[in-house]
Amino acid sequence: MLLDDSILNDLAILVVDDEPDILETIEDELYMSILHKADDYETACDYLNNYKYDIVILDIMGVNGFELLKLSVSKGFPTVMLTAHALTPDALKKSIQLGAVFFLPKETLPELRFFLEELVKNKFIPGWMTFFEKLNVYYNKYFGPNWKEKDQFFQEFEESLVKSESIKREEELET
Repeated sequence: MLLDDSILNDLAILVVDDEPDILETIEDELYMSILHKADDYETACDYLNNYKYDIVILDIMGVNGFELLKLSVSKGFPTVMLTAHALTPDALKKSIQLGAVFFLPKETLPELRFFLEELVKNKFIPGWMTFFEKLNVYYNKYFGPNWKEKDQFFQEFEESLVKSESIKREEELET
């Protein structure tokens, strides 16, 4: 396949999922990147311990995703959680607390490239504001309306995001 002008060209990305069709779909979606694929925890650990990645994409269920998230973050790799079965507010909260930069439902795979490009454009700073704005429909569907208001963690987290966005805008205006 020919490369396009994506900001993801030649980035090293590790994808970990126990479902071969998901690995294949991501490979098709991210054809412009250098992809390593793992379908189990042990293989993923080997890759994380022996290679450097620009981005790591982890499933939660079936591959011990939260333990892999801890390892990936400890190595300094921006890590995206991608899940279908662990699509819960608690899994989202745990992902945020452990340092994930995005938490995507598997049904958003066609938008994976968009989210990763946003991540790279933002210099690998977690794009939680973009994430919440873009995926609010999905989370309202799965978690119920007003899901963020039901947990103080999400209320405080969103307030901190709004403050940091405001500070960022002020700094941009000053320059």
